Amino acid sequence: VRGGPDTSMDCPCKNMPGSHSDLDWIRITACLVNAAFFGALGSSYLYGYNLSVVNAPALYIKKFYNQTWTERYGEPIGADMVTMLWSITVSIFAIGGLLGALCVTLLTKLIGRKGTLLLNNGFAVIAALLLALGEKARSFEMLIIGRFIMGVDSGIALSALPMYLGEISPRHMRGSIGQFNSILICLGVFTGQVLGLPELLGQESRWNFLFAFLALPALLQLCVLPFLPESPRFLLMERRDEAGAEKAFRAFLGKKDVSKELEEVHAESRAQNTLHMASVTELMLNPALRWQVITVMVTMACYQLCGLNAIWYYTNGILRDSGFAENVIPYIVLSTGGIETLAAVVSGLVIERIGRRPLLIFGFSAMAFFFGLLTVFLNFQDQYSWMPYLSFTCILAVIASFCSGPGGIPFVLTGELFEQSYRPAAFMIAGIVNWVANFAVGLLFPFMQSLQTYAFLVFLVVCVLGAVYLYFILPETKNKTFMDISQSFAKINKVPLGDKEIENELAIKAGSKEVEKNGKVIIDGEMESSF
Repeated sequence: VRGGPDTSMDCPCKNMPGSHSDLDWIRITACLVNAAFFGALGSSYLYGYNLSVVNAPALYIKKFYNQTWTERYGEPIGADMVTMLWSITVSIFAIGGLLGALCVTLLTKLIGRKGTLLLNNGFAVIAALLLALGEKARSFEMLIIGRFIMGVDSGIALSALPMYLGEISPRHMRGSIGQFNSILICLGVFTGQVLGLPELLGQESRWNFLFAFLALPALLQLCVLPFLPESPRFLLMERRDEAGAEKAFRAFLGKKDVSKELEEVHAESRAQNTLHMASVTELMLNPALRWQVITVMVTMACYQLCGLNAIWYYTNGILRDSGFAENVIPYIVLSTGGIETLAAVVSGLVIERIGRRPLLIFGFSAMAFFFGLLTVFLNFQDQYSWMPYLSFTCILAVIASFCSGPGGIPFVLTGELFEQSYRPAAFMIAGIVNWVANFAVGLLFPFMQSLQTYAFLVFLVVCVLGAVYLYFILPETKNKTFMDISQSFAKINKVPLGDKEIENELAIKAGSKEVEKNGKVIIDGEMESSF
């Protein structure tokens, strides 16, 4: 009614899509996107690039090993020695990754999340120089050491980056921002495939430039990340820097009033009843976190053991059996990298609508289904001329299923299942499981090849077990505070939360000013904080 009282603030449609509050909900700032992109560019992107970059120059590197050996010792290198040196070059990457994962807790505590990412660029640049100049120096040892240092870089990156992304993201987009890690891994794999083409750097005279490229993303991150804020949760809870945390919150959220966010972090800090960072031993022995630890270990183990490495091994052979010319196969293989990247992007777009749990269960279940089909198709491949095409379709489906959830969400979950004081130790455990499983795959897969096409049935079992475990154990973490998630596990851990913790959790949910009165917490306000 014209001239009547303004009732717009009481309108029930204020929370419907398209309303002002909904627009606040989907707000994303340039600072947040830049931090996610450039943080991942110098971290997970390099990890993905290193997964694929060694494939194209493999023959040239082995030839270089032979030439160097002959120059030093006056006789050609034996076939077994070449194989051993090449195996060391490939597998030492995982050993470096394990060492990097072991360093994460200490580094993130001493220099913060952003500081760890910046320091890590030094490893990438040193590794790039060793790998690129090894041929000029006639030293295959430089290549092996360079791969080891690059592994250390990746081990640090795959723990520090998800930790940083999880702590700078508002909870309603924590999954989407966290998926930058997965997307840039896939983009790195795809870049390695493209640059490794014979027309580009996949030639005998240019293979060292493939490794020199490693320095470029690291230098780009060094130029941009120093001007972006540190994790506000780290600043407030570990450094007690409230002014710095407030400034970081304002930059990431794009608003001036961040008192709700500050109060939520304060409430979480009070609920933890500890000011020090927990060690791995303390985390493992804490009964209130038992199933969170088991869940992270299971998802990380399945991430490596689900069979994607086997898919890369069989792809070229299937394409040859399909009748494709040898010089055409590298270009067709690019489709696998493209599908991988596309699936990761789609997952990042839908994760906040569908949730982490459904995407993980669907991803592992779909992988198991297509592994079963692939086993059948491979066994009939010699009998029907069109069967290899179905096999290749199954390969693309397995890759897309992996990247739809299992390829990135385990890193997001590790950051979400633990509160601030336990998060660095949790990422160390996740990193150890990740790299040990990675090394185990490289060690055991040559023996599994004796099973031929039935090797995929082993991976089918792993994917089924992972999906079943997640279905019965994992609660949904979408749009929940870290305290909400801790309480979701309280029943299965059989450790009830104390009254004071529940009161603090209510304060977090309200995200508003709390007033202590007669020993009880009174919540003043209804607006939720972004974190």
